[in-house]
Amino acid sequence: MFEKSTWIKLPRNVLVGHGVIEDLGAAVGELYLTGRPLIVTSPTPNEIAGDRVRAQFDDPATAVVEEASFDSVEKLIERAEAVDPGYLIALGGGKPIDTAKMAADHLDVGFVSAPTVASHDGIVSGRSSIPEGDTRHSVAADPPLAVVADTEFLANAPWRLTTAGCADIISNYTAVKDWRLARRLRNVEYSEYAGALSEMTAELLVENADMIRPGLEESSWVVVKALVSSGVAMSIAGSSRPASGAEHLISHQLDRTAPGKALHGHQVGVASILTEYLHSGENGEWRAIRDALDSLDAPTTAAELGIDDAELIHAFTHAHEIRDRYTILQGGISEEAAIEVATSTGVIER
Repeated sequence: MFEKSTWIKLPRNVLVGHGVIEDLGAAVGELYLTGRPLIVTSPTPNEIAGDRVRAQFDDPATAVVEEASFDSVEKLIERAEAVDPGYLIALGGGKPIDTAKMAADHLDVGFVSAPTVASHDGIVSGRSSIPEGDTRHSVAADPPLAVVADTEFLANAPWRLTTAGCADIISNYTAVKDWRLARRLRNVEYSEYAGALSEMTAELLVENADMIRPGLEESSWVVVKALVSSGVAMSIAGSSRPASGAEHLISHQLDRTAPGKALHGHQVGVASILTEYLHSGENGEWRAIRDALDSLDAPTTAAELGIDDAELIHAFTHAHEIRDRYTILQGGISEEAAIEVATSTGVIER
């Protein structure tokens, strides 16, 4: 007999394609949301798309977010309380989307995600990633009611942001392996469906890596499809487990010891090469991960991340201290073993 019920929250509408930003108003209309919209954006997306979005609504308010932080969330909540919106529309990248997601959760109103860059799966997931000092917090919140992703904007976004999004998805490979390991050794609750969906998104990008190129809307469509699927997997699981394992712990440790040197997606991509080697050894899939990242112009080494070897090894050996989540790094890895893995995979030079 099942003693627990599960409430899975997913977006009701997902629109992806050329020019769909013009359908944002119609998509919101299908949600039967009432009240004034508050458009949460950042300077660049506000400049390139803000007017096109505002033109679709009556009496919209706008809040421009300069950075993702808990202070920004508080300021956005204050702005929202002043204009009394019925719902929020997040237009842009991670900064406005993560900030709006947390504010909407606090205000108990819905929000719609309109990404202009495909840099991470936060565009559809039920979690916000908010930096604070030398660390980064993953905070639970409701996923968006709808996602409207215009491939025209996504294809023209900085290529490094797109490759970071791709690398973030590819790291799902090792995240799911950690999740299964936790189920076997610690009886952690596991969802076969969420795990399979997350793996499928990683495989989609690995298999299509050589076809994903800058400036191509077809490429943006593939990347957004993978990001949406990854976010849905987390919603089904009710946690970030399908997309966050030891590779994310390494990245979080890098955020502490080498802040601002590399993008999150790029860090977890390189870290997934290391953790895949730990899971499967010399004959595992780490080469496929590395080759896919390389094909996408994403970093595959510490040097390409802009960090030195010592910083990478420190993050590798101290990643298990970040949070109480069972992974392949449970209990830590010795410095000697970390160096051996990193040199064997080419992440650092011998």
